[in-house]
Amino acid sequence: MSKSLLLMSCIVIGLLVIACARTEETNKNAAAPATASSPVAPPTNRNDNTGATVQVGVAECDTFLTAYENCVTTKVPEAARAQFRTTMTTWRTEWKKLADNPQTRPTLVNVCKTQMETARTQMKAYNCTF
Repeated sequence: MSKSLLLMSCIVIGLLVIACARTEETNKNAAAPATASSPVAPPTNRNDNTGATVQVGVAECDTFLTAYENCVTTKVPEAARAQFRTTMTTWRTEWKKLADNPQTRPTLVNVCKTQMETARTQMKAYNCTF
């Protein structure tokens, strides 16, 4: 796994943790509970206990994760796949948490777009196009 992909993953995860921490702090100080303006689609993916992949619920994120998973599954050598799958699982879990929170959901579109551009460049080494 390239050092820059690992570094970018760490940075994204760090930003997500910071965003979640600020959200919890904001929720403690809020006078009334926040409500979502639209319902989140039910999970229909892999990585839950049923073996199905969990959808984030944000189109840009779900599109990126599907393309990334397809690339990893079909083009990355088996010996390197475990690291990529761990990264994907982390993204899915953290992004799902952000998508479920109405205060952080809007920022997720840009996070996923940025991560897709970074991954697009880095995964060219495996002849992936997405």
